[in-house]
Amino acid sequence: MQDAVLAMLAKEPSHGYDLHARLRRSLGPLGESMNRGQIYVTLARLEKAGLVVCERADGLAERPERKVYALTPAGQQRVAAWLAEVGWPKPDLAEFHLKLAAAAAARLADPVELVAAQRRELLRRLREAQQAALAEPAGSGAGLLLEGVVLRLQADLRWLAACERAWSKTDDKAEDA
Repeated sequence: MQDAVLAMLAKEPSHGYDLHARLRRSLGPLGESMNRGQIYVTLARLEKAGLVVCERADGLAERPERKVYALTPAGQQRVAAWLAEVGWPKPDLAEFHLKLAAAAAARLADPVELVAAQRRELLRRLREAQQAALAEPAGSGAGLLLEGVVLRLQADLRWLAACERAWSKTDDKAEDA
C-alpha cells in the first residue's frame, strides 16, 4: 500500500481523501472495501519515514486547513525503485495493477514495459520450475508441488498478456487524442 500511495503522489501533491478516491477508482470493485483511515495511517508512516512532507493548504470554509502531501526526494527514489522491481515470489495482483495505474497516471513509466519486465521474470522462473519438475521422479510429492508452481506461473503469464493488451489499447487511445 505504501508504494502505491507514493506513486499516486508522484503525479501531484494530494489530500488523503483524494488519494483514497484515486486508489478506489484504480482498483474498481476490489477497492470498495478500502478503509479511508488506512490511507491516513499510511501517510503518517510515510511522513515519519521521510518519504513525504505534509503542508497545510487553504481549503473550503468547512475545512480551512487541509493537509496536502507531497513526495520528498527519498520518496521519489523509492517510487522509482518500486517501479523497477520485477519480483514475483507471491504475486499481489492488486498491487501490480496499482503499479501500472500509478505509473501511467504520473507518467513515471510505460505500463507495457513494466508488464514486459514482469513477463521476463516469470518466464525465467517458469523455465527453472519446469527443469526442476523434469528432474523429479514421476509421481513424487515434490513433482506434484512443482507442477502446481508451473501451472500458477502459466496462469500469471496469461494474466500479464491480458494486462499488456489492455494497456496497449490505453496507449493507443492516448496517442489518438
